[in-house]
Amino acid sequence: MLLPVLMLALSTSMAPAQAEVAAKRVLVELRKQGGFAGLNDRVVVYGNGCVRLSRRTGPTVDKCLTAKEARRLRGHLKHLKIGHSQRPPQGADFIKYTLAYGKRRADAYDLPRTWQPVVRELDRIMEKYWAPD
Repeated sequence: MLLPVLMLALSTSMAPAQAEVAAKRVLVELRKQGGFAGLNDRVVVYGNGCVRLSRRTGPTVDKCLTAKEARRLRGHLKHLKIGHSQRPPQGADFIKYTLAYGKRRADAYDLPRTWQPVVRELDRIMEKYWAPD
């Protein structure tokens, strides 16, 4: 009799913690680094549709996407193929894109075709929601 009651109490007390872990699970992450301007931009989208945005200078901003934005991003992610990292080009003025999705992560300097809509959408999110105080 005591064991079922204890199991029920444990399962209900752990539910919020499990929900918090699911909310903090990273759905997709984009980093843009380099270039003449010295970019260091990062967009992290969590499973709950919220984002964390940061740039080389300025604050880190936490926002939540609209349902439409989250659907559009997930639609682009369905077609994403991460593949292998590209070799860095020679020279000093290039932008390195690092994209992580699922259990895959790769670097690209020339955006692969399936990356383009995802990067474009994440750039749009950065421009819309990141603003220095």
